[in-house]
Amino acid sequence: MKDLMETNVYDICKNMIIVGTCLKDMQPLAYEKLKAISPNIYKVCLEHDHVNMVITKLASILCRVKIDNLIFASVDGSLHCIQLHYIMEEIKKMMSTENINITHYVAVDNNLIKISSDTIKKSKLLSLLQKTKI
Repeated sequence: MKDLMETNVYDICKNMIIVGTCLKDMQPLAYEKLKAISPNIYKVCLEHDHVNMVITKLASILCRVKIDNLIFASVDGSLHCIQLHYIMEEIKKMMSTENINITHYVAVDNNLIKISSDTIKKSKLLSLLQKTKI
């Protein structure tokens, strides 16, 4: 597992997985499932690095390297890791991502649960969630 923030933008393969740093230790079987998808796993800790720095880093990668598949995975319920899932929503405002297959997962009980882009968007709108009484 490489550190995303210390990785050269040209040292990226067409399949990329970005995980919260703690996922490997907290959900080891879920991490192994991700590793079976692709060994190109990059960790980031949003408790250490500001989300805006990660957005800039990833946008820099995406405008230089062709990425076919991009997966984000975090431990469910993590205050900091939830921000991982917002990164692509911000990048989509800056550039086209239509040629990238983007998938989001949260790890629960060593399983990966796929999260839709719509769910991620709604999770930032607390007033909307309150109205739907989720």
